[in-house]
Amino acid sequence: MLPTIRQLQYLKLLAEHGTFGRAAEAAHVTQPTLSAGIQELERTLGATVVDRARSGVILTPVGEEALRRATVILNEAEELVEAAKNAGQPLTGRFRLGVIPTIAPFLLPRALPLLRERFPKLRLFLREDLTQRLITQLKAGRLDAALIALPFETAGLEWAHVADDELLAAVPADHPLAKGKTASPEALEQENLILLEDGHCLRAHALSACRLNAPRSAGGEEPFAATSLPTVMQMVGSGLGVTFIPKMAVTAGLADSAPVAVRPIETDHPAREIVVAWRAGSNRRAEGRLLAEVLREA
Repeated sequence: MLPTIRQLQYLKLLAEHGTFGRAAEAAHVTQPTLSAGIQELERTLGATVVDRARSGVILTPVGEEALRRATVILNEAEELVEAAKNAGQPLTGRFRLGVIPTIAPFLLPRALPLLRERFPKLRLFLREDLTQRLITQLKAGRLDAALIALPFETAGLEWAHVADDELLAAVPADHPLAKGKTASPEALEQENLILLEDGHCLRAHALSACRLNAPRSAGGEEPFAATSLPTVMQMVGSGLGVTFIPKMAVTAGLADSAPVAVRPIETDHPAREIVVAWRAGSNRRAEGRLLAEVLREA
């Protein structure tokens, strides 16, 4: 005998809410009904999945593993229902899209009106996060697709190309490098290089494209780092250093927010590839490709 979807839902709600009472309320069933469902799940698995205490419940190691697998199964079941409802009607109903912070504010303002016009029945749920966390959520089935930048480790994913986004140098408007038509990686390396914090893929893309190492102070710490591109641009405009900026951000007007000069970088193909990625084998593959097509027009 196999666990039922209902039993797996009970386990997930129990883990989320911490008590049988609150989990039963969330499931819209009585507490004895939910408790009986968990007991039947334990009989099916041949092991205890929760330790019951006055303060609530704690998942056992078997329960933790069961929850991990249950989450995948429940997400797949939800995808099946959505696919059946929307058969023949792509990008209809709920679609959960992750976007990295160095793309979201520059591409989405142009893309969202186009998506609303083309697919009026689409209910788009957006999540902005770093690439690694978005990929983790994709693989766990908590996202249907993600708008990310390559290169990045993409084992277990498929993707469709959206655009190549050139990386440019941004320097203070009154800086000597602003007088030239281009900026060399060697010249940039001699300046105070301001980068996004570790974890942002744009940081790795820029350093890799220019074959540079992350800047370090004498004490081994990074002297300048920021959490967002607007902050980086304000730091550069204040004369604190130089940085790299994607062309899509320049097109969106980010370089106009501070007194900076933007110049091409003297290196081969300093760019990142923007893609829509989804879990390999996902039944949202066709919609991921369609979404990429629309984004290419934006």
